[in-house]
Order: sequence, then structure tokens, then C-alpha cells
Amino acid sequence: MTDQGFEHFAGTMPVSARQQFDVAALETWMTANVDGFVGPLSVEQFKGGQSNPTFQLVTPTQTYVMRSKPGPAAKLLPSAHAIDREYRVMAALGNTTMKTDIPVARMYALCEDESVIGRAFFIMEFVAGRVLWNPALPGYQKEARAAIFDEMNRVIAALHQVDYQAIGLGDFGKPGNYFERQIARWTKQYRASETEKIEAMDKLIEWLPQHIPPGEEVAIVHGDYRMDNLIFHPTEPRVLAILDWELSTLGHPLADFAYHCMAWHVPPSAFRGVAGLNLEELGIPDFKSYVAKYCERTGRAGIENFEYYLAYNLFRMAGILQGIMKRVVDGTASSEQAVAMGKAARPMAELGWKVAEKLIAKS
Repeated sequence: MTDQGFEHFAGTMPVSARQQFDVAALETWMTANVDGFVGPLSVEQFKGGQSNPTFQLVTPTQTYVMRSKPGPAAKLLPSAHAIDREYRVMAALGNTTMKTDIPVARMYALCEDESVIGRAFFIMEFVAGRVLWNPALPGYQKEARAAIFDEMNRVIAALHQVDYQAIGLGDFGKPGNYFERQIARWTKQYRASETEKIEAMDKLIEWLPQHIPPGEEVAIVHGDYRMDNLIFHPTEPRVLAILDWELSTLGHPLADFAYHCMAWHVPPSAFRGVAGLNLEELGIPDFKSYVAKYCERTGRAGIENFEYYLAYNLFRMAGILQGIMKRVVDGTASSEQAVAMGKAARPMAELGWKVAEKLIAKS
């Protein structure tokens, strides 16, 4: 079942001209480094990836997935495209001796030697299932939508309760001052990617660091947890794998959850949101119910300062989208939809400043 209006994100395509690499060199490397690998190898590119291009690797007996940095490496932003971090967090969560119960694909091998195919990459298991691009879930029954949303809620709640020290991720992020560091990081990334002046973004850059709520919590945060970064079972409302861990770190779980909840505050026309839809008719939980379920699963009485976390995430999302626009300008964007996504930076920043203005009016 393909999501209506999102067909251009689904499935695979021939490898784009800018992401071409030496398939024979990859096959030689996999023969030496991936247990059980036997060629010959054919390669397709997944359509959906915006930052780190993702490829389907098919052999006569098995299918793999390769996730790589985009080329050319010389034009990449500092600290972006953290292939090694993606590999590390998924390998730790998928370690069967730790039994985290967090659904991730099996990791096979990481290659940081860019001389092999011209960029760093890793090889992981191909997980067959559904990637759902449209959060309104057209074509699904009311009960199915409710079950899918509840499963998303269950999985992010479980992730935030993983003992990251026990699975070897105690040094996966810096302790403390999470918002201060993240705001500084995304401000720097945004400035490095700026292609036009966005007044709302400038205001958020000034306001956010001055109004960080008190209190520190630390958990594994995914950083980009949303419906289309999950693989669902082909027929059941069950997540088989969480994808795209590029932005993962140790951080504040409520920042991560608020990012996930942006969908309730963003209209479908802006960026894969459900704001303004008749949620009751669709069977999608309303925002308050969804938050209450997460709180129940994580043992919270509630979430204070949610509006701040939301404004921060809209700022952060605008920074991510601006990075995509910069890659369009530089010729390194890895999908044809990058221009439209880059243009969404301004409305996201403007929505973030509206949320901030409501907080300012309350104070």
C-alpha cells in the first residue's frame, strides 16, 4: 500500500548520477568483511533518503542495505552525516545479550575508509515491511490507525527507558546542558547552511538560549523519531526496525518526544503533520491523549514546558531543512524532493516563533 501523495518517497530507483560508486570495489570489500556474503551484487537507491543516501544491495541469496555519507565528501558540513554513530547505536541496541527489546536492523560491518568507494558507509540487514510516509494513513481503517500510533508511542517510551550505560553507550553523548549545546550546534549548522535571511529563525536563535527550562534528564534520544523512520510489520501494527539514527545521542528524552509530537502541530501542507485533520474520525489519538499515554508508559505525572520543547524542535527542524537546501545549492542533495523540503525551513521557523511568542505573552 503506497501513501497517497508520497509515492515519490517509496521504493527504490537506479542509483542517481551524483551518488554513483564503484560496485565492484564494494563487492570486494563485502566479501572480506561481511560474514556469509556471496556476490554478484546489484544496487538500487532508496528514494526517500535526504541526508545519508541509502542503497538496497541484492545478491542471489540475500538482500542487504548500505547507508553511506553522500558524495562528494569535501562539501559536507562539519559533524553532519554521522555514519559511525548510527552504526554504533544500532549495534548496541541490537546486541542480543543486552536484550533491550528496541527494534533495530542487524549491523554487519562499518567502513570508515573513504578510499574504498569514496565515502564512509555501513552494511546492515534488509528488514522487509511497511514504511508509512503519510501520518494521516490514507487507506487504513480507524482501528488500524489507532494501533499504529499506539505502537509508535510504545517504542519511543521504551527507547527512553533503556539503560544506556549497561549497553555500552555511556560516552555516546556529553552529560548535561543538552539544550544549550544543541541550540549552539544547530545555530552553527544553520549559519553554515544559510541561503536566505529568515527573520523568525534569527529571533529563535536569540530567544531560545535565554529561556531554557531547568532540570536535566538523560536518555538515548533518536533525534528524528517519526512515522516514516520506522519499518512496520507487513500486516501487523508492530515496529520491526527504527531507521535513520544519524542525529542520535544522549540527551533530554522530552526534547526527543516533543520532536515526535510536532506532527500534531504541523499541518499536512507544511511537513508531514496532522494538525487540522479530524483526528477522532480518523482514529488518530489527539495530542493530549498521546502525551498521557507516553507519560503512563514512562512513569511521568505530566510534561512541563512542552511549548518550549516544541519551539526548540521547530527551530531545529528548520535548521535540518535549511541544511537540505544548502545541499541543493551545493549539488550534494541525495533526493529529487530536496528542493521542496529545503523550502519548508521558513514556515517551520515561523511556526516555531509563533509558539515562542505565545510563551512570551504568558510570561
